[in-house]
Amino acid sequence: MPHHYHLKDLPFQKRGAPMDIFDLMSSPRLGQLAGCKWLQVDIRRLEPGKFSFPYHAHRASEEFFMILSGQATLRSPEGFRTVSAQEIVIFPAGAEHAHQLYNHGDEDCVYLDVRTTPAIDVVDYPDTGKVNILPQMEIYDQKQGRCEYYSGEENVASHWPADILKQQK
Repeated sequence: MPHHYHLKDLPFQKRGAPMDIFDLMSSPRLGQLAGCKWLQVDIRRLEPGKFSFPYHAHRASEEFFMILSGQATLRSPEGFRTVSAQEIVIFPAGAEHAHQLYNHGDEDCVYLDVRTTPAIDVVDYPDTGKVNILPQMEIYDQKQGRCEYYSGEENVASHWPADILKQQK
């Protein structure tokens, strides 16, 4: 039997990130609710002035964003570009597909985030030199060894052009 959800009926809650700048709002994990083993589906609500996640690239997982409403700036190895409602962005596995969103606007950016979940994935964080082994969430820093997920992310804005950050009022 298929599982049906309507965006207006989904409860959103903050993820509880220890750094407010990364504390986006998320729907329940829809893939898990539907009993999926390999498919992760989330609806994300990125408030103005917030970043989605630390800049990262998956070695094994693939990811798909569809912007449902609002807009954000996408950071990738190619640079920075605005993505807005009805745009789809696909990230195959690999360092050349690193990504991060920042909501530079005045309204929430709501997007669909769909990911594959292989048995093991390694996530690289180019800004901080960390690696994360999923699904165990074993995070290592080249200097410190084992560390926390947001370790070294305090200066996230330093990797972004000032004019993009200033767009958010």
